[in-house]
Amino acid sequence: MEVSENLIHTIHNSLTGGGIHFATPVASLRTNESDLVRGLLQMLQGLSSSLFCWDDTGLFFRFKSGIYVTHLSQTSLYHILEQFLYAGSCLKLVDIAVNKVEKTKSSTPPTLRAFASSVSTWLRRIRDIALQEEVKINNPSVNIAVSILGLSSSLASLCSGAEYLFQIVHGTIPQSFFELDPSVPAADIAVHILNHLYGKLNEVALVQGGEEDAYRMLLYIFVGSLLPYIETLDSWLFQGTLDDPFDEMFFVANKRIAIEEAEFWEKSYLPRSSTSGKSKFADLAPDLPHLSKLKEVLTGKASVSLSSAVTGKEDTSNDFQACPLFIKDIAKAIISAGKSLQLIRHAPLTSLSAFSGDDLRSVYSIAGLTLSEVFCLSLIALVGHGDHIAKHLWQDDKHLVGSVGNSEAPDKIDKISAAKTQPKEFWQKLLNDTLAQKRNVCLASSSRTCAINFDNLNAFKGHSNKMDTLSQLYCSQNPAITACLEILHENKDAWGSLNISQAFHLPPLNDESLRQAIFSNNSEGPLTFKNIDSTFQFGELQDMRFLEDTKLLEVLLPFPTVLPFFQEDLQMSEVLPFQNNCTLPSKTLTWISNTEPKTTPLPVVIIQECLISYIKKQADYIGRTMLSKLLNDWRLLDELGFLRAIYLLGSGDLLQYFLSVIFNKLDKGESLDDDFELNTILQDSIRNSSDNVLLSTPDSLVVSAGRNLGEDEQSNSSSSVSTPRKGGGLSFGMDILDSLKFTYKVSWPLELIANLEAMKKYNQVMNFLLKVKRAKFVLDKARKWMWKDRGTARRKHKRHWLLEHKLLHFVDAFHQYVMDRVYHNAWRELCEGVAAAGTLDEVIEVHEAYLLSIQRQCFVVPDKLWGLIASRINSILGLALDFYSIQQTINSSGAVSAVKARCEKEVERIEKQFDDCMAFLLRILSVKLNVGQFPHLAALVTRINYNCFYMSDGGVLTKAPGSVTLRPS
Repeated sequence: MEVSENLIHTIHNSLTGGGIHFATPVASLRTNESDLVRGLLQMLQGLSSSLFCWDDTGLFFRFKSGIYVTHLSQTSLYHILEQFLYAGSCLKLVDIAVNKVEKTKSSTPPTLRAFASSVSTWLRRIRDIALQEEVKINNPSVNIAVSILGLSSSLASLCSGAEYLFQIVHGTIPQSFFELDPSVPAADIAVHILNHLYGKLNEVALVQGGEEDAYRMLLYIFVGSLLPYIETLDSWLFQGTLDDPFDEMFFVANKRIAIEEAEFWEKSYLPRSSTSGKSKFADLAPDLPHLSKLKEVLTGKASVSLSSAVTGKEDTSNDFQACPLFIKDIAKAIISAGKSLQLIRHAPLTSLSAFSGDDLRSVYSIAGLTLSEVFCLSLIALVGHGDHIAKHLWQDDKHLVGSVGNSEAPDKIDKISAAKTQPKEFWQKLLNDTLAQKRNVCLASSSRTCAINFDNLNAFKGHSNKMDTLSQLYCSQNPAITACLEILHENKDAWGSLNISQAFHLPPLNDESLRQAIFSNNSEGPLTFKNIDSTFQFGELQDMRFLEDTKLLEVLLPFPTVLPFFQEDLQMSEVLPFQNNCTLPSKTLTWISNTEPKTTPLPVVIIQECLISYIKKQADYIGRTMLSKLLNDWRLLDELGFLRAIYLLGSGDLLQYFLSVIFNKLDKGESLDDDFELNTILQDSIRNSSDNVLLSTPDSLVVSAGRNLGEDEQSNSSSSVSTPRKGGGLSFGMDILDSLKFTYKVSWPLELIANLEAMKKYNQVMNFLLKVKRAKFVLDKARKWMWKDRGTARRKHKRHWLLEHKLLHFVDAFHQYVMDRVYHNAWRELCEGVAAAGTLDEVIEVHEAYLLSIQRQCFVVPDKLWGLIASRINSILGLALDFYSIQQTINSSGAVSAVKARCEKEVERIEKQFDDCMAFLLRILSVKLNVGQFPHLAALVTRINYNCFYMSDGGVLTKAPGSVTLRPS
């Protein structure tokens, strides 16, 4: 048989003159080009053939060894086949990875499942290109020349898309992930998937030209993978419910803390802590299979993409490690908004009466649209038309244009289009349709009960208002009716025959003949059944039961044999009625896959415009609502004002009687170890006070006397009322007042702000102010004795008066400073801060700053500088008590010379220590650095150094009796 001369032989003869012949190829390996092209197209669809088969060991496609075509050399042929083999292997490996995820569908986290579904859809889209080519080749009516070179050119985009899809999948889900312990936290998987896709999309968006297909692929997969996360955020931000059964979110609920507890705000919902599984999963390198030479290229690309800037940013912050990068900045605000919404919903009904129904609905939804639906609309407008529609969608800071119950929605959207002097964009039409469908769903749900009543079924027979009746026939158990509404409407005459429930005849449950035929030993021929006629007689009750069962069957399956007609690639969202978080996202994903993007914005722009802006507005609106309830319903400032009146001694006479009795008891040497007696005195003081209306009940304020412990032990001492303690060896100096602890039960939910830690700080300030009060009390008492004894001639009587004036001036000046700076100025700053706050977190921060301010101004902050100042102030207050004891001794001992001499020495000691303390205080308080950093110190210096009595304007300390002149160092 003569072999026809081909290109190879022609080239060979021209070079060698035909003297040397090639080895003749094996004729059986000669391949028809059309068969080769069909095999390649089938391989790209994941199918093996006689020419191309899948290697389960090496995990790549192989071609039949030695195949050739007549018009190409084997080197050229194999080079062309290699790119198709690589593309087909990439698609096959992607298919294998997706199948592994789908096999464990019940335990797969939502983000991973959504990622696999998006990849599977895009994989089918790529393979459909090869399928369409194969259909075109096999179509006998179309005469197309089949060429492997032409196929290589026409499917170049398919090959590049297959390679890029493979990089995405095996960079997001490394092959070794499937070999790990299945207890990898779902939160770590979700964060790794979203962060990796976010980084890859950022890389592609920066490339100009020729990357639209890659951008669209990544955008499709990223949006599809992000939707479950957004749905969880929607339930948290708009319902106050953490619907996260797979623990994917970046925060976790502490179920041991109830909403009524004071620790709810701090400990109920906490950021998810990092786990060992996180590093084990996120640090995995993409373990790519062996793909000959291209394996190294792909490994290099995948390694670069996985170790890009995305993973470098993950460790920049220790907070919210299990949070996607693009929402980490607002993670705290998200948690606070959901907790605030829970508090609003948990509030008593009486407090909710201040809000209208529209206000409450605006908290719980964006006028009927979910967060994922608004995200999809904004995405289509941004990517498809370059429109930033957040300002159009969200108006008045809480309402979406076109509420579900607002019939003027289409007019508002038309005005937006008219302002742009352009026809309606796709997103506007989609918004119109969505709102219209939601309104129909709301109307239908309000006009029917949970089940279809029998009157609607009777309407079938009369054919009256048939479409209205059919529109109410949707139920989750029988969605085929809804899918076939148009068919049923076009074939009204067939309704009677389609509803075949009337033809059902239920035989009696008597299987005696069947049992005899099975278990009898004799064979009397075939088994015969009696003809069960529908007219056999029932009893009256049985007949009624049969009719009820028939009607019930009509309710459950009105048209049991109806099925929708088959359509290729038909989405379920297009068949079934409108579903939240389903219909609109499905249309959005379809739009992304079928439409060329007008712009390719960076993912940071997409997230900011389409997601974060709405989250911030919702968080801000919840915060304003929460602040309004705090100030109006829960009366926050009134409660804090009461704490101010008690713990800052701001009430005129609420505690006046109590303090007088306590100070007199201490003067008499009586101990303060009887809690019952203390609370009895306290209740009497409250009842006899003109400010008793501040307390809801007199016993809501309780005082207890603990041992005079150290600072750490005092903070942990019990504040409950106990039985009297015997034998309390307590000091009767100033420090004994530190043992008094006042306990006030703050009402819920204000105890979230004034919690136990805040009440400890209030008690520290109050204990210090009680010392000032006692110093003033004893000095006033000593002055009365000295005034009565003013006619008695005593040596150095003037010196006693001068020392008493110095001590009293210091105590009065310091008390006035406390009232001005702590009681008035700090309170004004607190009110201004609360008015400017936007969330409960900010209110708590303002209150903590207020507590720190009054602690610092009362010098009870655990700081070195404040400790030095406080020690000198406490020393002066103690000197006042010592001076009072001396005057008490002089007043009681008469004219005993030895006692008088000892008292004079004590007076000299007190005067010297007072001058030394004043010199130290003025030297410390006058330092310009301290005055500049803490302006209230200048006010204190001005008061205690009145008329420059102790220190001149130049900073020189005047010489005092018993001391030397001191100058600031």
